[in-house]
Amino acid sequence: MAGVGGSTAGARTRLAGALLAGTLLGGAALTGCGGGYTPSGPFREIPQGQPPQVGPPPGSAPAPVPGQPSTPGTQQEQAAGDPNVVATDLDVPTGLVVLPDGTAVVGERDTGRLLQVFPDRSPARELMVLPVDTTGEGGLLGLALSPTFAEDGLLYAYVSTATDNRVVRFPIGGAPNPVLTGIPRGAVANGGGLAFGPDGTLYVGTGNTGDPALAADPASLAGKVLAVDVFGQPVGAGPVTSRGHRDVTALCAGLDDRVYATDEAATGPDALDAVRPDGDVGPAGARPVLEVPAEEGGLGGCAVSGAYVFLGALDGERVTIVQLDETGRPVEEPESFLDGRYGRLRSVAVDPAGALWVTTSNRDGAGEPAEDDDKVLRVTPPSSGATSPV
Repeated sequence: MAGVGGSTAGARTRLAGALLAGTLLGGAALTGCGGGYTPSGPFREIPQGQPPQVGPPPGSAPAPVPGQPSTPGTQQEQAAGDPNVVATDLDVPTGLVVLPDGTAVVGERDTGRLLQVFPDRSPARELMVLPVDTTGEGGLLGLALSPTFAEDGLLYAYVSTATDNRVVRFPIGGAPNPVLTGIPRGAVANGGGLAFGPDGTLYVGTGNTGDPALAADPASLAGKVLAVDVFGQPVGAGPVTSRGHRDVTALCAGLDDRVYATDEAATGPDALDAVRPDGDVGPAGARPVLEVPAEEGGLGGCAVSGAYVFLGALDGERVTIVQLDETGRPVEEPESFLDGRYGRLRSVAVDPAGALWVTTSNRDGAGEPAEDDDKVLRVTPPSSGATSPV
């Protein structure tokens, strides 16, 4: 079982290079991908309205091009507030995507609110509210940016209703339209992972709703990773790509076509799984890429940059960073980052400047919230030439 240890100077240098290369290529992939599906028939677009301009609040300066984020340092910096914190006073921010202009959209699990957050620490701007059912562990559980966002302005969300979990898509300010419905809904383990692969395939991570038998049932959408196109139609032989999961809280994809899933266990270690077509995970399936001990886990976020995977850990109150080799296996012991500094950490994303965006989750009923929780952070990940927060 892999533990969490410190990084060497060589590992930090490799991470810096991989972040720069991965995020620059990632930005190109974001605006240049649109394939990955073959429509089964004529598509009739449901009217969705025109998205409003996404920008800073009226009367403020345009959003700056993101640069290298600050790290805590001098007493003067601390007196002016923590420069890593770009938004405060949020309510369990769960979904997180970075827009092409360098700002981010954050979704609140319990309210369904979407807010735009700015790297210069301008006040967060409320964009819209999605209808969600928050009984049990339901709500707004995941966000993804359309691979052709520059052309269509669409976001995708994984949300709970009173009867199911589902994926919807919408322009900012527009009506949500269903993409994939009928995902089993339970009091626990509702999933919520969303990620687009480099080819435009939409991967959807679901939970077993507390019933392990559903995860093994090929006819159920529970406890699976599903692969669909942007209209919700199955990609390949069927929507089920990976089976046997307990609760897929997050998905992330690299430019090498590999897709990874965080699987939060009810007891024992959490897992980072490689999603393989027609694959099984769990005791009877493929070994995970990484197991994270329960006290360091509660995995709720996943982001890839080059050879590195960033994992947000709720119970561990940290970001775990693992470097993978060309076969997709860990190179060395994972690195622990931001340990205990901000409490429970959930969603993670990497922006085109190489900065790491992270949401806290201290108001989710299991944390000890500070007066200004929950927060969105934008921090410098460990790398040569940058001082990491401690």
